[in-house]
Amino acid sequence: MSEITFEYPWIYGMLGVFILCSFYCKPRYEAIIFPHLDIFVQSEGRISHLMRALKWLAILLALTALASPVVTDRLDIEKKEGYSIVLALDASGSMRYGFEDTYLSSRSRKNKFEVSKQIVREFVRKRKNDEIGLVVFGNFAYVASPLTYDKKILTQIITKLYATIAGPNYTVISDALFQSARLFEHSKAKSKVVILLTDGQSRGDNIPFDVAMRAIKKYGVKVYTIGIGNKGDFNEPFLKLIAQKSGGQFFSANSPDALRAVYARIDTLEKSPIEAQKYLKKRYLYEFPLFMAFMTLLFYTYLLNRRGVA
Repeated sequence: MSEITFEYPWIYGMLGVFILCSFYCKPRYEAIIFPHLDIFVQSEGRISHLMRALKWLAILLALTALASPVVTDRLDIEKKEGYSIVLALDASGSMRYGFEDTYLSSRSRKNKFEVSKQIVREFVRKRKNDEIGLVVFGNFAYVASPLTYDKKILTQIITKLYATIAGPNYTVISDALFQSARLFEHSKAKSKVVILLTDGQSRGDNIPFDVAMRAIKKYGVKVYTIGIGNKGDFNEPFLKLIAQKSGGQFFSANSPDALRAVYARIDTLEKSPIEAQKYLKKRYLYEFPLFMAFMTLLFYTYLLNRRGVA
């Protein structure tokens, strides 16, 4: 929003000095005897009115320039201090099943992995101020996306994932933790979070669990673990241990609605602080009335010289 203000509005108080001077500081001119004086006076009167108007216009414009008119643009900008979040998704073969342990074909949109993808996409859209990375794991763990603020590209990557994309037979949770921790190596965020989702037991890891947890602690990462499916599908004590050691929390979800509620809960726990800041952008306009005052004064001087008054 723009508004015009004056830095020195008190300058207009000087207008009173000029008004007083116009009454008490009148110049004295020599009397001149001139034939046909009535014609001269009529013409002189018109010029005098014009010159009087020019004189006061020049004074007013000069005072306006001295008062320093400014156009101020007020910008309300949010200071966004987001989190660094890594989403670690289990893409093993068991994720092709539904929440009721029934096998679903790859075309179905109701298996655990497709439901998880949909809820994760919703979560990503909510975290507008955060940089988010993505790790996918099954037989092996890999970085599907480094930490990024580009939610559009991240959502596209998530959409293209499918169960067994990282192999169907194992669930390398320790490897996923280690890969997630490494993504924070260059992060300057004060809050670093991993949200690890799995429906299985940790098997086939190449990286020992204690090594993975040392990496998590090295970068000050908090891990939220989510076990999905029926009780016994995932190793609850193991997931609780990860959360406890890192300062996070463990959640379980046995339905799509329960999983959506878990991500909503995490979104509440790790809310990004947003602080509004106001910035003022100023544009100075004094040169315009100053130029107009100068041109008016020139025209006034020209008319004054034509009258022959020194």
